[in-house]
Amino acid sequence: MDNVRIGIIGGSGLYNMPELHDIREQRIDTPFGAPSDSILIGTLRGQQIAFLPRHGRGHVLSPSEVPYRANIYALKTLGVTHLLSVSACGSLREDYAPGHIVIPDQIYDNTRLPRGGRSFFEDGVVAHVGVADPFCAETSTALADATAEVGGTVHRGGTLVVIEGPRFSTKAESKAYRQLGFAIIGMTAAPEAFLAREAEMCYATMAHVTDYDVWHDSETVSADLVFGRFQANLKVAQAAIAGVVERIAALKRDCECGTALGSALTTQRDHIAPAAKTRLKPIIGKYFVE
Repeated sequence: MDNVRIGIIGGSGLYNMPELHDIREQRIDTPFGAPSDSILIGTLRGQQIAFLPRHGRGHVLSPSEVPYRANIYALKTLGVTHLLSVSACGSLREDYAPGHIVIPDQIYDNTRLPRGGRSFFEDGVVAHVGVADPFCAETSTALADATAEVGGTVHRGGTLVVIEGPRFSTKAESKAYRQLGFAIIGMTAAPEAFLAREAEMCYATMAHVTDYDVWHDSETVSADLVFGRFQANLKVAQAAIAGVVERIAALKRDCECGTALGSALTTQRDHIAPAAKTRLKPIIGKYFVE
């Protein structure tokens, strides 16, 4: 197994970082199918980093088509313990303006489709994992600090409502989300965050505000608007990632993310089939030490 501690899921433009070196690509097959793309592994400020384009290079996968289980599983096999998500989002608050960056602390999952599998635990293995706080507080703080240090306008906290996509919201939906007190809206954090917790990873999101969704009358949200504004923030994202890598390397990992399965595995050990143990070895292997 590789010793790649930090994983990053986001757009392919993130990888064009001048400080990234010793780059190689690795294709990984998983019991849950192929990941979105091959994984780019390199060294950034002395740390091994794994980059995975969530939608595939060329943006060929819609949010509902992303193979979330395969992505998390593949990164887990490399040794990833800290996973950073970089994504665009719409704002549901006037003060979370386009160009700002939000490090959310809660998720409201409003998705409906299977989305590439919602859990690793099925087919004879049951686990009920706690996700009351779906983002790792320590990693989120490190990400917010690194973003602020490079000049980003950062908002710490807020609920991210995840919609099915790929369509944008109706005005009625957008206004309802605002009434419920949600801060930002996106399409990919669920089930990604929940699978990361099942894999005992520390997970944090850097959400780049690209628009006011459709509740605001100042502009009309469109794909061109979203991707154009995200690209404008790309240098800030790259600089923040370089900074957070150093912070994560210094963390002692006192959070509970790394032991999330300790009290969650429900199926009696002697009732788990050998094939299931093999299939989930990167996820549950440490709980079956002979």
